Amino acid sequence: MGTRAEDRRTDAESATPLFAPPRIERRALPGGGWLVRSAEPLAPHAPRITDWLWHWAANAPHRPFLRERAPDGAWRGVTFGEAAEQARRIAAALRARGLGPGRPVAVLSANSVRHALIALAAQAIGVPCAAVSPPYSLMSADLGKLRHVLRKLRPRLIYVEEAAPFARALAVEEAAGAEVVTGEGGGGTPFAALLGDAAPDAALEDAIAAVDPDAPVKILFTSGSTGVPKGVLGTHRMMAANQQQMAQVWPFLLREPPAILDWLPWSHVFGGSHNLNMMLRFGGTLWIDEGRPMPGPAHERTLANLREVPATIRFDVPRGYALLLPHLESDAALRERFFERLRLMFCAGAALPEAAWTRLSAIAAAHAPRKVPMVSSWGLTETAPAVTTAHMPDPPAGCIGVPLPGAELRLVPVDGKTEIRVRGPMVFPGYLDEPEASAAAFDEEGFLRTGDAATWVDEADPNLGLRFDGRLVEDFKLASGTRVNAAELRGRALTALAGLVRDVVVVGSDREEVGLLVFPADPAAAAEAGYLARLREGLARMNAASGGGASRRVARALVLAEPPSLDAGEATDKGSLNVRAIQARRAADLARLYDDACAEVIRPD
Repeated sequence: MGTRAEDRRTDAESATPLFAPPRIERRALPGGGWLVRSAEPLAPHAPRITDWLWHWAANAPHRPFLRERAPDGAWRGVTFGEAAEQARRIAAALRARGLGPGRPVAVLSANSVRHALIALAAQAIGVPCAAVSPPYSLMSADLGKLRHVLRKLRPRLIYVEEAAPFARALAVEEAAGAEVVTGEGGGGTPFAALLGDAAPDAALEDAIAAVDPDAPVKILFTSGSTGVPKGVLGTHRMMAANQQQMAQVWPFLLREPPAILDWLPWSHVFGGSHNLNMMLRFGGTLWIDEGRPMPGPAHERTLANLREVPATIRFDVPRGYALLLPHLESDAALRERFFERLRLMFCAGAALPEAAWTRLSAIAAAHAPRKVPMVSSWGLTETAPAVTTAHMPDPPAGCIGVPLPGAELRLVPVDGKTEIRVRGPMVFPGYLDEPEASAAAFDEEGFLRTGDAATWVDEADPNLGLRFDGRLVEDFKLASGTRVNAAELRGRALTALAGLVRDVVVVGSDREEVGLLVFPADPAAAAEAGYLARLREGLARMNAASGGGASRRVARALVLAEPPSLDAGEATDKGSLNVRAIQARRAADLARLYDDACAEVIRPD
């Protein structure tokens, strides 16, 4: 421990580069903006993502593919050979039940080996499969989002890992008519029945070979952070192309089968497409982490798993890294296990605050047996998901990388920012049963309008990549007409208030001053005078270092006792906030924030 990485790097590791060097082409557009692409063309690839299941079953049948905790605490799972055999049997059972392109499968429960096998079996024969966010069934009071999703899907088969926790969800009218399959505890068709109901035969193999790579086989619902969840249609070609793009920029994946310990939900594109498909494409092993990045027992489970599983890549979101950081700094045994095989740390979902980025990089430099870069990426549910990825040795904090091979970016000036628009083989064909929204998603040249903005790390050198610059809809103007970059200000506030807040919302449209609605990290401690003093001091230090005027300073803040509501659409299950819904639902709090007579308002200056 403590020996520098370069002193302990083996010859084999030195000979396996992590990254292909970026080669970016950029052309200025008339009227402003840029057209940006990789000079590296997308190479030929398998047309279907499930083609890789059969490949690894033939070439590495005994290699572990999926692992999970059994009820007794031991790890269990399937090899690639076992997964392929079971997926074929399940596919035969789905065909015998008459499932097809218009008769999808819905999975309501969380990540599991059985969940993956059902999804892969369905995709292999062209049956769309939708992983539905478990909190819609387990945490919602009115089950409104679940009902909306099931109305859209009209599933023929619903899978839940255990029947009892989902009894209320399965009783809704929108679930009627679907066969319920359960993994544990009865209450429906046993999962085991799918393995024996129908034998794979030549007709099944013909059906697998005949699946159209451009037909939808996965439906992921948007988080609803900007409105009602929409069903994003995903195709084999989108997912297969996206993994080929990763193969070309992260060549180490081709030489070193990856291993990950991952909690990220398969109902979202980061966990369910980027990470799960990466293990499938590169013959890797996915250890399913039942923990979650929240203080308490959920995170203790993740820490226990990290002490047992030495991963080659760490995928996480900023909140996960923030909780992990103090343990890596203080626990030598955990730190040694964490870095034992690690090649890469990856953060997505939101920008990692620069202070956390710096601390993680420092720990890796001091204790990892090899150089372990921290990198990021950018993409959407509609892009399978990666569009840009950092593949340079030392990207700066906030860098989302450069376009992947085959991806084209149209960077368009919009209201003082630069919107990212996307075209390429990983872009979706449209939304489920929403032709108007599907048409409106693309501009006149066929680029997907993302609503996200970016800036150059260094405009003089496009190979250094882009920085995420927030969403267009979240910026606003003060009464003076000065534009406020809400994402930039939120990022600085989260850094200044690290450990004190769960999240913040930057407000102040048509007001004289910028305000902050604060969701405390620990609501129980939020009313204490010491907490409010530390909050005030943190904001004062941030303001002092801002080097700008009213648009870069938080003039007032208000701590909210009630956490963001899933049912009210204020938050998604992955932790992102719906800013518009929060401001609409909490109009009274917004009024209090700008009431100079309110004693609860914090004035940092």
